[in-house]
Amino acid sequence: MFRSFTNQLAAAASNNAEAKKVMSPTLRSDIYSVVDKTKSWMISGLGGGQAGDGVSYGPILAIIQKHFPDLKLGLEFVGQTEGEVAMIVGGITNMVMEFSKWEGMAGGMAMRTWVDTLVEAYNRVSAGARKDMIAKGITRGLNQNTDVTLMTKEFAARIQIISCLKTVSARIFGVGTDEARQSEAVWSSKFM
Repeated sequence: MFRSFTNQLAAAASNNAEAKKVMSPTLRSDIYSVVDKTKSWMISGLGGGQAGDGVSYGPILAIIQKHFPDLKLGLEFVGQTEGEVAMIVGGITNMVMEFSKWEGMAGGMAMRTWVDTLVEAYNRVSAGARKDMIAKGITRGLNQNTDVTLMTKEFAARIQIISCLKTVSARIFGVGTDEARQSEAVWSSKFM
């Protein structure tokens, strides 16, 4: 009987702790800091290291892990451009989604900044196989590694965030491509 009672008290205390969760005070500044670092990392040569080198994602991942400590890069993706980019893109997108939960419209503006940065970084990467891998990594990070349950429930901000994310593949691969249509379908389905 006593054990049951203590278990109930412990469960109630953990539920109260979850209910009182607040936004991390550094989330906003960390988002903009990591967005800038990621742009340099994707383009390469603008601050040391490049996507796919197997080590330079570390400082970016450290910032993301302050807010999502369970995010880790599997050994199968170390040194693989597409895998590294997908993990980093998904982590930062989740940071912005979490931010939108607390500040809806500010989260929408942060998502616009993040999407514009992704497209600009992609456009500045020199042509070749690496550019193709970065494009696939961006698409995979947004479509598969993003947790939409973190997104705001605020209607206007939700529309803004989803419309931003729907445009990324079209801006990278071109309007009407298979990737653009697939991304459009994925994000349209997540609006509900």
